[in-house]
Amino acid sequence: MDRENKIRIAIYDMDKTVTRRATYNGFLMHMAWNKSPWRLLMLPVLPLGLMLYALKIWSRSQLKQFSQSLLIGRKVPRIQFARHLERHADLVLGKNVYQEAKWRIDAEKSDGYRHVIATASYRLYVEAIAAKLGFDDVIATELATDDSGHVLARIDGHNCYDEAKLDRVKAWMAEVGLERNQCHIRAYSDHVSDAPLLSFADEAFATNPHPPLERLARDKGWQILDWRDGDPAT
Repeated sequence: MDRENKIRIAIYDMDKTVTRRATYNGFLMHMAWNKSPWRLLMLPVLPLGLMLYALKIWSRSQLKQFSQSLLIGRKVPRIQFARHLERHADLVLGKNVYQEAKWRIDAEKSDGYRHVIATASYRLYVEAIAAKLGFDDVIATELATDDSGHVLARIDGHNCYDEAKLDRVKAWMAEVGLERNQCHIRAYSDHVSDAPLLSFADEAFATNPHPPLERLARDKGWQILDWRDGDPAT
């Protein structure tokens, strides 16, 4: 099947690829300020988690769960999130999204691409951001819930990161009935942890890459986009 007749899919990482800055800490602060301002008093405890992560005693998942427990709570009714997620998404779009990303997504839509965000950030807040950007599907880290519908400060399954992200993309494709050989896939990311996904794609874009990914992209012949100066380059 030639490219023109294939299903076109564009898969974007979110933090520092579509957005200028990582979104997780902003989400935590937004929820703490709007839901339980007293939790901001817990901020001095956060460096403990960062130290344990830096020492490789904790995984990335454990650090995320620790931060969520401190600033949001271990068990929160979903409705308490729902009140604030749209506002958080508006703040992200207003101040933290590359205009070049918006233009590129719009151009790809004109070319018939199906857009997917694949991110280690939580689906809980990513879905509202993705919808406002015009994405069709979301692949993200899931949070556990209990029988009463409370959101827990515990990741359900794997953090959607590195090889686990590619596994989730493949599982999503199987779930929606997409065969790999029927698709033409573009993938965008800023971080070398997404090398498995970029290698899986037909077109790989190292987007606003940090140095390790930029070096890998040059070795692999992947295209490089840099929107950090407001001037995309390949």
